[in-house]
Amino acid sequence: MKTNQKKWLFLIVLSLVWGSSFILMKKALIGLTAIQLGALRILIAGLFLLLIGFKSLKEIKKKHYKHIISTAFLGTFFPVFLFAFTVQGIDSSIASILNSLTPFNTLIVGVLAFGFTFKKQQLLGIVVGLIGTVLLIIEGADLNPNQNYWYAVLVVIASIGYAFNVNIVKKNLSDISALSIVTGNFLLLVIPSFIVLLFTGFFNALEFTETKLISLGYVTILAVLGTGIAKIIYNKMVHLATPIFASSVTYIIPIVAVFWGVLDEEKLSLLQLFAGLIILFGVYLLNRKK
Repeated sequence: MKTNQKKWLFLIVLSLVWGSSFILMKKALIGLTAIQLGALRILIAGLFLLLIGFKSLKEIKKKHYKHIISTAFLGTFFPVFLFAFTVQGIDSSIASILNSLTPFNTLIVGVLAFGFTFKKQQLLGIVVGLIGTVLLIIEGADLNPNQNYWYAVLVVIASIGYAFNVNIVKKNLSDISALSIVTGNFLLLVIPSFIVLLFTGFFNALEFTETKLISLGYVTILAVLGTGIAKIIYNKMVHLATPIFASSVTYIIPIVAVFWGVLDEEKLSLLQLFAGLIILFGVYLLNRKK
């Protein structure tokens, strides 16, 4: 398969997986706290990745570790907890829509901190995508006036972390495999996450009710597919494409997440559907070759 075809295949797969992760977080939060969800998500994904990717750690050299540490915390640890709290406060579909700020932040961070260049067409694509995002947010706020949109700030912070993550991977970790990067990330995060989980009181009462077991099932799917496997695919895509292309996955994620939200009886209007089409057009402009 050609490189261009691969990167688009990765984009579609990641959109489906990460678009579904928001509803999985929402369901997991029925029996878990936001901190427990974040810690368990990292722990389960870490154990899975160490099982399948332990041998790949030998690719990581001394010069790589400072970048592995940066991407571990900026691209995984903090965003996982920030999104868990966000989904606790606002609809899962709206949280995914707010995540569309990532390509914008990726462009800004790439230009200011990493010396990357961009084309006017890419900037136009981001602007168009953001217009669609704003429409979705405004309509979502109108449909759900009782929700606390201060939680949106947490998504903005997470998107900045993602922006640094993708630029660091592209500039400083492109000489090692995607599996080794992700396995290295989670090797560093397993112990901090376990400590966090200890302080939540998760192990104090080992009485697992039906609700708690179902929540653990959701977080396991989320950890293995939405965190472990998806992170490997994402880093493969970063190696093949530009940081802007890789981060544009956050433009398609809301469409999948809104679909799941509707099935879960979250409100959706025709204006939101139209805004989704605008977002897709922004993705097209962002990546179209002249």
